[in-house]
Amino acid sequence: MTETVFLDRDGTINVKAPEGDYVKSWDEFRFLPGAVEAVRALRDSGRRVVIVTNQRGIALGRMSEQDLDEIHMRMLEELGPVDAIYHCPHDEGACDCRKPLPGMLERAAAEVPGVRLDHAVMIGDSESDIEAGRAAGAMTIRLDDTRDLAAAVKWLLAS
Repeated sequence: MTETVFLDRDGTINVKAPEGDYVKSWDEFRFLPGAVEAVRALRDSGRRVVIVTNQRGIALGRMSEQDLDEIHMRMLEELGPVDAIYHCPHDEGACDCRKPLPGMLERAAAEVPGVRLDHAVMIGDSESDIEAGRAAGAMTIRLDDTRDLAAAVKWLLAS
């Protein structure tokens, strides 16, 4: 059974910024259709929910940690509680946590009680999300034009 669901943020929970840009403030954050209900359904099913998100805009100076904290605080006001949120603020090649590396998932397994990577799934919209999930030993679900978070969660809960 899948006990923990790792979720990418941009492109999975909210609308991704145009290529080369970043969601830098709450004013730029827009939930994708069905995402709020999907996260609530996961939580209501008793699964752990952990958000893992690359936030390179911090390393590039386009936003601050405080900007990101405000976005996440306001996001959680809509989503309700999740078990944890991890972010990678680094530029490419500067760490072991930036997806496609599995560092954020491994950190969650070490820090969040009950998280077992062999009983987890990583849901995301990019190949780096899928690579991170596979590297951590989790099942993976890639979102695309025909499968959004709501559809993925519906399938997962029916499995």
